Amino acid sequence: TRKASPALAVGCSVVLKPAEDTPLTALFLADLLHENTDIPDGVFNVVPCSRENAPNIGLTLATSTDVAAVSVTGSSHTGKVLMEQGAPTLKRLSLELGGNAPFIVFPSANIDKAVSGCITSKFRNTGQTCVCANRIFVHESVHDEFLKKLTAKVSAMPIGSGLDKGVRIGPLINERAVEKVSSIVDRSVAQGAKIEVGGKRWQDRATFYEPTVLSGVTHDMPAAAEEMFGPVAPIIKFQTEEEVVTLANSTNMGLASYFYSEDHRQLWRVSQQLQFGIVGANEPMCNMDVTPSTGWKQSGLGSEGSHHGFHDYLNLKYICMGDSHGL
Repeated sequence: TRKASPALAVGCSVVLKPAEDTPLTALFLADLLHENTDIPDGVFNVVPCSRENAPNIGLTLATSTDVAAVSVTGSSHTGKVLMEQGAPTLKRLSLELGGNAPFIVFPSANIDKAVSGCITSKFRNTGQTCVCANRIFVHESVHDEFLKKLTAKVSAMPIGSGLDKGVRIGPLINERAVEKVSSIVDRSVAQGAKIEVGGKRWQDRATFYEPTVLSGVTHDMPAAAEEMFGPVAPIIKFQTEEEVVTLANSTNMGLASYFYSEDHRQLWRVSQQLQFGIVGANEPMCNMDVTPSTGWKQSGLGSEGSHHGFHDYLNLKYICMGDSHGL
């Protein structure tokens, strides 16, 4: 639904296919537009579908000569499939794809602020955003303090229905998501990671997973190598700035990144070295309507948000008009 606004604003008609598990927001937006505006019929269209039929809808949109552009939020695999399908018609694509966001805590960081920032970045929406922190790198000199404080806060997180006041951790989107998180945690523990808190389904409910902290994680474990998309914070110890920047960049994703430091030289130096379209320096919430969201590497093409978000829905035209003596 975020993609529809700039497209409509510059005069495009829109066919919106919402995610199979979350169609209600798109349908509500359609109802708002048609009940409260004079938008013409056919300008904003919503096509919900089943998981089984989603590939056919995507193929139709990607190959149709009536569709000038396709904008997608999804996995990197989905983005690659649509690029291949849209190639014969040179389809313009805007892709917001997967992320494997690093969250770095340097020795000079304010640890309390870093812990709070980690909670916000990692556990918002139960860890189900593409910009959530996925790999928590902590310098060895502050590792134990950070781990202790983070574990204490995560242990106290209320779990339950998002409709209940005070709840911080709700359900994952479906049972497959819980199975994925469980698999990543179990495989990481088998390779030497330690569960500090959580690490299992909550009260054996189908779509709930306890907020979890893993220590002793290395960058080659599943908890660091795979996008979690769930409430699990894997803690990785590091020694030097050069080491951690290399580890942070050692992914084919490049959407969001975060780090905490009170060293101003380091703030600018590391911000420039991180190979990500979004860098949060001492800030866990970077996305706003006035700022661009841009993925590097295999995290996407184009931008969303700010005036940059209009560009994918516009064609550039140059007109050179010679002298007209009759005018």
